[in-house]
Order: sequence, then structure tokens, then C-alpha cells
Amino acid sequence: MDKNFNVIITGFGGQGLITLVDILAAAAFFDGYDVKSSELHGLSQRGGAVSTFITFGKKVYSPLFCKGSADLILGMELLEGLRGCEFANSKTKILANDYFFPFLGITPKEEVIKKLKEIGGNNLQIINASGICKEKLDKELLSGVYLLGFACYKNLVPIKSEAFLKAIESVMPKKYREINIKAFQLAQ
Repeated sequence: MDKNFNVIITGFGGQGLITLVDILAAAAFFDGYDVKSSELHGLSQRGGAVSTFITFGKKVYSPLFCKGSADLILGMELLEGLRGCEFANSKTKILANDYFFPFLGITPKEEVIKKLKEIGGNNLQIINASGICKEKLDKELLSGVYLLGFACYKNLVPIKSEAFLKAIESVMPKKYREINIKAFQLAQ
């Protein structure tokens, strides 16, 4: 990889974004990359918006990157995924969970999807990760790990699946490892 790879993960508190950053950062490290990550907690503990940044490559000096320079945007919720699109460019891959948390006075879901399509075009994939994880694993919270698996297996992120599995083993407490590995591999 000649240039650094920039990822932003967006969502709201309680969706496990900090854990996703830890898994992605560990996977990049295990795959031989220099990696830096940062998160903006904001109101995350109260269900507020959260944005996390990860940059990996040969040499990384900062996890933060300029607007318009994301390689991958992973939205755990549609509206938050749209907010992350300020970091998109014409080549940015956008992977969004088909989950919509309706706030009073916010744009309807159909409008959010329409705007995502306008920005993402052919680079947008909306996946019902929450529904899949609820149906297959009885745990909607695993949707983020499922999306990481999807990004890996669909080559949206240049990290090998073995590195992700090793990262899950190292980041997750023992009692949650097996179910997280199942969620990751469910996306194959």
C-alpha cells in the first residue's frame, strides 16, 4: 500500500464504536501497518453522536485526516453515516448499517438514504447488519463486527481476515470472543 488508508466510523453511544476502533487498529497492526486511532467521545455515554478515526499505512503521524480524504466510511446508523460523508471523496467506499434512529425533527429515513446515494453512488453499500445479527446471532449489538467482516471479505479495507481474527482474540474479553468471531465470519 503506497499511501495511508483513512477510515472514519460513525454512530452513537452504545453501539460499540470504541471496540470497533480497537479491533480495526489491532488488525492493522497485526497486518504489519503503522496505525493511529482517535475517537471523539462527545455525548457517547448518553447515546450521543460518536466519530472515530483510524489511519494506517507505512508511517502514520496522526489519526486525524482532512475532509474529503477518507478511504472508507463505516456508518453504524444511517444519519450518522451521512454525517461522516463530509470526509468522502469520489473514491470513498461507504458502508452503512440499515439502522435509523429517528430523532424528533430530523430528516426522514428515505431522505437520508437518498442523500447517501447522491454522495456514494456506486461506492455505497447499505447492509441490514443489525437485522442479520439479530436474526442469526440474537444480538443486534454485533452489527459493527459484522460490518468489519463485510469490509474485510469484500476488500473494502486492505487488511487480511487472519489479522482481524487475531485482533478479535486480543481485544475482546474471553467470554465474548466466540460470538464476535461468528459475527465477523457471518459476513463471508
